[in-house]
Amino acid sequence: MADPSIAPSQVPTAGVFARLRERLEACGVPFQVLQHAPVFTSQQAAAVRGTSLASGAKALVCKADSQFVMLVLPADRKLASKRVRQAAGVKSLRFATTDEVAQLTGLAPGAIPPFGSLFGLPTWCDQALADQPQINFNAGDHAISISMAFADYQTVEQPQMGCYTESAEPSS
Repeated sequence: MADPSIAPSQVPTAGVFARLRERLEACGVPFQVLQHAPVFTSQQAAAVRGTSLASGAKALVCKADSQFVMLVLPADRKLASKRVRQAAGVKSLRFATTDEVAQLTGLAPGAIPPFGSLFGLPTWCDQALADQPQINFNAGDHAISISMAFADYQTVEQPQMGCYTESAEPSS
């Protein structure tokens, strides 16, 4: 069922990858595009890209009280709901449903780039991602990734930075 709090104007009309590429080019930031076999988990994405799991910028669409937001965190970490609620001063936080994600972004989970601004969503980024010189993420498609400097991402997107995750899981 459609969520009445999602305005139809928020759904993108042009291809997300094209819009993202145009924005990055307009800002003059370097980035690399990698086309690969479709991936559906952070682990698969890191393997096909040949990058560390920690450099993956995982974009999660969530509903914080009555507002949808995008939370961006390193792919090797888990969302800490209590930390997000405390940092943002919200009482409730939940993941958006698959239908809500589709309504807001026009995309399936896992294909969403970490640019909430492309979809009219505030972007909240976990501070731990700033430890990565380069970040990697799917760019509107499960088979297209972008790699770019975190500093350039931060300059272009200007996310609200905070501590939104639990510690990284130990490597085995």
